Parts: sequence; structure tokens; C-alpha cells
Amino acid sequence: MPRLFTGLEIPAALRQELSLLRGGLPGARWIDPENYHITLRFIGDVDDDIAQEIAWLLGKVRRKNFELRLDGVQSFGGRKPRAVVATAAPSQPLMELQAEHERLMQRVGFEPEGRKYTPHVTLARLRDSSSFEVAEYLSARAMFRSPPFAVSRFVLFSSRASVGGGPYVIEAAYPLAA
Repeated sequence: MPRLFTGLEIPAALRQELSLLRGGLPGARWIDPENYHITLRFIGDVDDDIAQEIAWLLGKVRRKNFELRLDGVQSFGGRKPRAVVATAAPSQPLMELQAEHERLMQRVGFEPEGRKYTPHVTLARLRDSSSFEVAEYLSARAMFRSPPFAVSRFVLFSSRASVGGGPYVIEAAYPLAA
């Protein structure tokens, strides 16, 4: 059974730039740069028939390409931080693409995503990092901004169940219109 999710790839130059943010935070388990991505919709473990239906439905998506940039570094988890992420700048095309993926997955029979969508690249998962350590790390990197990058396709990723995610495999790629 594959574990699936849809997402956006991060260009190699930006992966390199993001990798420079690694380190300096005790208790962080850093994500390998080749696994950086922006999740559009987590799907989960599905059987092969459902996976084929999902792949077919995603092929029906018709959207235009767009530009995106990352705009800041923050933590998720409130008082008990669990991840450090680079957040995406507000983008209407991104939100519309994600909403379409959400609708398609509900059509297949998946429950609606319970959390508000916050587009981001996970940089590290946190185990025993204190709020103070995380705040210190974030304050030193508060000015992070990436240059805009082109989003010309989205992909269907698969992964194995593992601690921290990855490695991720592109099962199918879906181009966006020019």
C-alpha cells in the first residue's frame, strides 16, 4: 500500500539555500534537502485501485503556472514546538490549487483535512527542543526570504512509513499551463 501526498517540488538552488538554515538547534532532526517540498494534500496509505483513481483525477486538474516564494521561518506546535518550517508567501494560485486537491480527495471519499492549510517546507522535526532554544534559533533567521521561483507542475509523491518522512518518490507529475 503506498502512502501518498500531493505537493510542489522545491528547485535545487532554493533547496541549497534552505539547507544553510540547518544546525544550531539542539533536539532538531533535520530533513534532507532532497526531501524538501510543499505539501498540497496528504492522502495517506491507500490500495492500488484508489491510488490509480487519484492519479487519474489529478490529471484532470487544469491550472496556470505561477510564481511562489518562501517568506520567513517559524515553528509549529505552539508552546511545545514540534517542527521548524519555512513558510510560503501568500499566493492565491497556490491556495486555489490546494483547494482543488482537497475537493478531489473528498470526491474519492477522504475526510476533509481538519487543519487550516498553511503552505510550508518542513526543515526540521523537533524532539526535545525547548521553546527558548527554538525562539533563539528563529530570531537569528527571522529575515529569511527566498527569491520567487516558478511553479510549473505539481506531483504525486509516495513515501514509506518512516520516522521523519522520506525518501519521497515522484509517482506522477502534472504540468501547469503556461
